[in-house]
Amino acid sequence: VQLQASGGGLVQAGGSLRLSCAASGTIFSINDMGWYRQAPGKQRELVARISSDGSTNYADSMKGRFTISRDNAKKTVYLQMNSLKPEDTAVYYCNANIVSYIVRNYWGQGTLVTVSS
Repeated sequence: VQLQASGGGLVQAGGSLRLSCAASGTIFSINDMGWYRQAPGKQRELVARISSDGSTNYADSMKGRFTISRDNAKKTVYLQMNSLKPEDTAVYYCNANIVSYIVRNYWGQGTLVTVSS
C-alpha cells in the first residue's frame, strides 16, 4: 500500500493550490484520511481530516480557507487551499487509515508548499 501526494508548489500570498493524495495497492477499505503539515523547525501538525462518511474537522487556523474532500472510488483525498499565507509554507503530508491485510496508518511522501509574500 502506498500514498502518493501531489500538487505542491510555489504560490503568492492570497493564491490557491489543490493537493491530491492517491492510495494504491491491495486496499479493502479506507477509514479516516487527512492532511498534516510540517514547517521548518516545527512539529508536524494536523491540517484537516475526513472520515469515510465525509465528516470533517480542521485545525482552527485553516477553517474557512482550506477544504478537505475525498473520492472513495478513486481512493483519493484532496486539500483545496485558498487565501494562502506565508505561514502556510510547509511540507504537507497525507495520512490514511487503510484496511489491507492489516489495518494501519500510512503516510505519503510529502509535498512542499511555498507561499511567497
